[in-house]
Amino acid sequence: MYTATAQMFVAISSRSDSGDPTTGATYTMQRITSYVQLIDSPQVLQPVIDELGLDVDVKHLGDDVSATNPIDTVLINVSASNGSPEKAAQIANAAAVQLGAVIQQLESTAAGDLVPVKATLTDPAEAPASPSSPRTRINLILGLLVGLALGVGYAFLRESLDTSVRSPDDLGELTGAMPIGIVSFDPEASGKPLVALDQRSTRAEAFRTIRTNLQYVDVDNPPKVIAITSAVPNEGKTTTAVNLAITMAQAGKRVVLVETDLRKPKASSYLGVESELGLTDVLAGQSKLEDALLPWNRDLLTFLPAGHTPPNPSELLASQQFEQVLAQLREEFDQVIVDATPLLPVTDGAIVAKAADGAVVIVRYGKTTREQLASSLAALEQVGARTLGTTLNFVPAGRRGYGYAYGYGDSRTASERS
Repeated sequence: MYTATAQMFVAISSRSDSGDPTTGATYTMQRITSYVQLIDSPQVLQPVIDELGLDVDVKHLGDDVSATNPIDTVLINVSASNGSPEKAAQIANAAAVQLGAVIQQLESTAAGDLVPVKATLTDPAEAPASPSSPRTRINLILGLLVGLALGVGYAFLRESLDTSVRSPDDLGELTGAMPIGIVSFDPEASGKPLVALDQRSTRAEAFRTIRTNLQYVDVDNPPKVIAITSAVPNEGKTTTAVNLAITMAQAGKRVVLVETDLRKPKASSYLGVESELGLTDVLAGQSKLEDALLPWNRDLLTFLPAGHTPPNPSELLASQQFEQVLAQLREEFDQVIVDATPLLPVTDGAIVAKAADGAVVIVRYGKTTREQLASSLAALEQVGARTLGTTLNFVPAGRRGYGYAYGYGDSRTASERS
């Protein structure tokens, strides 16, 4: 759209002047505010439509025509907008001339004499060279400002409504203790879960930190059978269990990894193990424990897979046979790492944690909510299971380092720790 503006000057007629210019000027200033209101009247716009042959009615033309009076002046600016710059100028000039005629007509006395007011077109409108809308630069700036404001507002709103765990302080507040480890996010972890085999890996160092801190959970009675669980699925519990077992085995311990997630076992696939025998077969009395135990990676550690999927996982894990299996493994190995199910969907995880010496609860950064973590801890407490600590998992790489500022990082090298 293009906007053209014509300017009118409202003057006092000399032949009707009383001789006092102050009186005439005051009269004009008082009346001029009413003159600008006439611009969209039929008396002004209908003659303009007829003169220019416009295919529009008074109402719609009135939306495109306006008049203003600059403060402390006797000027009237008549503006018209149109898709054609030439047409916009023509409408502005015609409307200004017609407005002047209507003013003189309305101010005429009954005797036909003119009152001392005359509106004259002094600065005709010209076809504008550039459009008045859209104002691309201004719109772009306003769009950027509005977008920035909306983005900041959304960030604050999301932060205020977000109840997920996002820092060690959150875990400390909910559990009464700082996490025993922080594991950074790795987009390749799903394809390469066994990061502990690469001792130079940053994430492998995180699992070695967990291993070290577990030694100090209870110095007088260190946990030997440790269940790894979480609140809900997809929080990294199996990855943690597998890598923790590997790091403990790398430290020279005899380690067995037990897969007790009988519903959706993943440890077997992570380790690349296929076996027809497993824990369920031992618990059902169809196999001996020693026959189900599998050496892995040149006897680095021993693995007890889940076995055949049973119809009643909870009953099997709550049986005396399961406690006897753990007791036998406790005698034969230095460390027993148990990959348990999540705590909230099913009761299996809490049952396994009770049979073990305690549980490590895996918390996923930005996903596990405070309510889920609190419910998980309550589930462990309800069955009398011990919580050994928590681990904050999937921490963005840029924030991984903040965990070590709390003093639970180990500054020694891997060889020094071993």
